Amino acid sequence: MPYSKTSYLEHTAIRVKDIHWHIRFFTEALGMPVRSVQGSREDPIQVWTMGGVQIVADQTFDGPEGRMVHLGIKTDDLAAALEEVYKWDVRELPQGHNWFATPDGLAIELMQD
Repeated sequence: MPYSKTSYLEHTAIRVKDIHWHIRFFTEALGMPVRSVQGSREDPIQVWTMGGVQIVADQTFDGPEGRMVHLGIKTDDLAAALEEVYKWDVRELPQGHNWFATPDGLAIELMQD
């Protein structure tokens, strides 16, 4: 039986070379204050804004700015949702059982609401 609860996108993670510029842009230009920081504020590894943007610092990244890292999806029943998604052709990622990739490589972090 398909998963019958609801799920929603909680955040989208993007990889950027200049994390400080992006922090200023999202907070000052768009009014999305920082809600959480990994690392220090002076040298953050990544930050999460109110509004669902996760900014991941990667100074060696050669792709276009803003390359998505993963989707963070909240769901009503994590165990039931994971049972259903693993019936599909997904592969578990090293971060844990609630992290998986679709056949095309889209990384998803599934979290309990």
